Amino acid sequence: MMNAQKNRLYNDLAFLTTLRPYRNYQNMESLEAVAAYIVEAFTASGLQVSLQKWIAAGREYTNVIGRYKGEMSKRLIVGAHYDVCGDQPGADDNGSAVAGLLETARLLGEHQPETDYGIELVAYCLEEPPFFGTEKMGSYVHARSLFEEQVAVVGMICYEMIGYFSDAPNSQPFPSAELARRYPGTANFIIVVGIDRYDAFNKSVQKLMADRAQIDVQVVSFPAETGATGLAGLSDQRNYWTFGYPALMINDTSFVRNPHYHLASDTIDTLDFDNMREVVTGACHAITHLEVPTTA
Repeated sequence: MMNAQKNRLYNDLAFLTTLRPYRNYQNMESLEAVAAYIVEAFTASGLQVSLQKWIAAGREYTNVIGRYKGEMSKRLIVGAHYDVCGDQPGADDNGSAVAGLLETARLLGEHQPETDYGIELVAYCLEEPPFFGTEKMGSYVHARSLFEEQVAVVGMICYEMIGYFSDAPNSQPFPSAELARRYPGTANFIIVVGIDRYDAFNKSVQKLMADRAQIDVQVVSFPAETGATGLAGLSDQRNYWTFGYPALMINDTSFVRNPHYHLASDTIDTLDFDNMREVVTGACHAITHLEVPTTA
């Protein structure tokens, strides 16, 4: 079985959160150090590694791509952004997700699962402001390249903030009374977030995760017309919708739950590595067990 290892998640996060200067869009040396670290991890996992580069505000930025079974015509995308917002360590946002992506790579390399599709792991740059919501986001650059190359994309799974949990009663706030009625009031669950246009994809990932992970896995599909501008579109999955690809994020509810969001207090000691391990274990089960339509 593909079980995530807590010590590897911790070690990756320790590297990411102690890197100085902080890995925001202005500190090119730190972004390059992260990219090199990811290249090394992907390569050690036996993935086919490539770099995707583009220019934003006069600087060259990099997506790191690792392909498992790259010869397959159909492709599942799994991504996470490695930049942070401003001068902060970004443990949950988004070091937790990058650690999850790297652990996914290691598990693919170790277990060599049989799948009917290739798996493309992508570490994005420029998810955070000032580029969020623009065509300079690394995920937009990647999604557009898939569309232009006419790749048969079966879906996209975004790791986005997967490390902050609480067992305290009433620890889970909600942005609306409707959501509060539908979901648990204790912040010890993970949630699959997408739009209703791809509800079947969202639910299939949630079910596969729940079948394997020792953590409560919830799912929500927001109306497509508000997806990119609302809670469903707050990370890299939004850019895949633009090109007609099913896409979702695996998320701990972000700033709704985590009081350290985009602050200097978003540190490694605030994270729950037991729950993070279960999230990645469940996600890897979903990533390698999707039922892909023959027409995809």
